Amino acid sequence: MPDQLSSDLASLRIDRTPAVGRPRRSWAGPLGTVVVIAALAAGAAVAYPRIAGNIFRTEISMTEISLLSPAQASISITSSGYVVPRVISRVGAKFPGRIAKVLVKEGDVVKVGDVLVELDDADQRATIAAAQARVGAAAARASAARANIAEIKLQADRQKLLVDSGAMGKASLDDLLARVTSLEKLAGAADAEIRAFQAEVESLRVMLLDRVIKAPIAGTVLSKPPEVGEMTATLPYLVELADFESLVVETDVTESRLNNVQIGAPCEIVLDAYPSRRFRGKTIEIGKRVNRAKATIVVRVTFVDPRDGVLPDMAARVSFLTKELTAEAMKEPPRRIVPAKAVVERGGGKVVFVVDQGRVKQTGVTVGASAAGGLELVDGPPPGTKLVANPSAELEDGQKIKEKEREDG
Repeated sequence: MPDQLSSDLASLRIDRTPAVGRPRRSWAGPLGTVVVIAALAAGAAVAYPRIAGNIFRTEISMTEISLLSPAQASISITSSGYVVPRVISRVGAKFPGRIAKVLVKEGDVVKVGDVLVELDDADQRATIAAAQARVGAAAARASAARANIAEIKLQADRQKLLVDSGAMGKASLDDLLARVTSLEKLAGAADAEIRAFQAEVESLRVMLLDRVIKAPIAGTVLSKPPEVGEMTATLPYLVELADFESLVVETDVTESRLNNVQIGAPCEIVLDAYPSRRFRGKTIEIGKRVNRAKATIVVRVTFVDPRDGVLPDMAARVSFLTKELTAEAMKEPPRRIVPAKAVVERGGGKVVFVVDQGRVKQTGVTVGASAAGGLELVDGPPPGTKLVANPSAELEDGQKIKEKEREDG
């Protein structure tokens, strides 16, 4: 018992031995393990959102910046489409050949009959020369036959005198007359050959003219012309021409909204390339076939205003109107509208998150007064820019995302 008491008292004694001589305690014990695990957990909790955002794709809903037209009150339906020429020509060659000259370039404006491309015509000219030589040979044969005819007729006249005087029998005269008939036939055949060879020459000359490729319509060169030395057989066409005066917008209208479209009705056209410009338009044609897959019908809208700067394949937005646009309304530019749910506070300023190739880009914006569908965008991305709708507080610049569902602005 005294030994047990001594042992208990020794365990309560404070060790005042200097640290140099005392063995170091290890953190490998249970308490140290707990401390290390807690520190790692805290670090992971702080770093996880950033790491996860760069490894995993955050699901988001998307919206976009739109344009609010001054004619909004009279718009019955809006649809998108593309500018296309109604008059277009893809000019090719009638037969294979090597390109010798190219006289136009992309963007050139040409008139009907202007030379676009010239093909190598050396072989054709040689063929024409050979045909002309055949014409000459046939003409020479005809001339020789007629000379023989004249000579034999002279002999026949002399023989006739002798026959009439009884100095010579009639057989020789008959032979000469038969030879005259035969030579006349030969001369006629030679004349026929001349006409045939002359027709061949004319045909070859027409083919020679076809080596010069001319513009069948007045228009603008859309495609890059071929290079000198290329073979026409390897090309689908040589030059693509489009009449810019025939440019229209082809837009798909849903079948259920077609009742809002009327031939001759006024429209407003806004091109993505010129979002601040507005063109007056007019509905000129409604397609005769429904696209079953999309349940849409093609509607064609022509430009009423000059088409300055309008090019084929430009994206366009067409608003079908219930009344004509006035001159005052045309002077008022459209306003950019950003959905209010896409604008958030970051660092004391307003920002939106632009969707760009599977990632988000934080972009500062300046917004104005409230407008139909959101806020007026005073400074920021252009119309049509895809944005994150309702961005969460954890969303950061450069984070990977994927679309969950499409939301309208």
